[in-house]
Amino acid sequence: MIQLRDLTYVRLGTRDLAQAEEFSTRVIGLDVGARTRGALYLRSDQRAHSLCYFEGDPGEQVVGFEVDDEDALTGAADALDRMGHPVRRGTAEEAEQRCVRSFIAFQDPTGNRVELVTRPALSGRRYFPGRDAGITGFNHVGLYSTDVVRDELFWTNVCNARVSDRISDIPLMRINAIHHTLALVKSQRAGIQHINHQVETIDDVQKSFYHLSNLKVPIVFGPGRHPTSGARFLYFKGPDDMVFEYSCGVGKIEDEATHRPRQFGLEPTSFCMWGARPGGLIPGT
Repeated sequence: MIQLRDLTYVRLGTRDLAQAEEFSTRVIGLDVGARTRGALYLRSDQRAHSLCYFEGDPGEQVVGFEVDDEDALTGAADALDRMGHPVRRGTAEEAEQRCVRSFIAFQDPTGNRVELVTRPALSGRRYFPGRDAGITGFNHVGLYSTDVVRDELFWTNVCNARVSDRISDIPLMRINAIHHTLALVKSQRAGIQHINHQVETIDDVQKSFYHLSNLKVPIVFGPGRHPTSGARFLYFKGPDDMVFEYSCGVGKIEDEATHRPRQFGLEPTSFCMWGARPGGLIPGT
């Protein structure tokens, strides 16, 4: 089993780096860690970066997870190859671009692009955001899935993800004590469904709601509260139609031995206990 240690970064292609920087700093509240020719590195915590925009097709979307060391990376590559998932070893130049020591790249059964990395870089400079959104760190992603039952088996049997709760067949999966690091959402295509940053308090969620509304940023869901994780949330649309989320108060699952995933129905109240409706964000609601 591949032991995923942490969610490390997201890489997004864009045709407008300047717009991506303006939105990421002025609207989301991220900190520019570095700029290189054709790439923008953005910080949300102690990491050198957690989001990278690079010049390219917006359909080029990658999620990176950390593994323990080179032995774990080699073992993961061998296991994926045996199961019919072609693996590519990243070059030294590509690893430098990702601020990691080494990495492998592959696709999950839907075709989502995934990278496993070793030794992602931290920064000695304090995270200092473009605006005070209250961000405490990069937390989780939602991935599209053409078959959520099949893909759940991949993430839980091939990798060490564990299901915390399900909404219909949508699994909310964790790789540590935090309620979920990864969610799968039914779709006809691969890609990232949303990117989550944690904020400190519900006040930060509400202040951002007004901030985004004043800037005419499309709000797609919330403010609300998830009955699964308990998190208070706000989803909004960014460059290239990528959906971002702020949330706070996400629950933890400390006792692995006794936890049983709960089952929720595919209905609006399973996504928000306050009454916000997910609309087009979740098919079928």
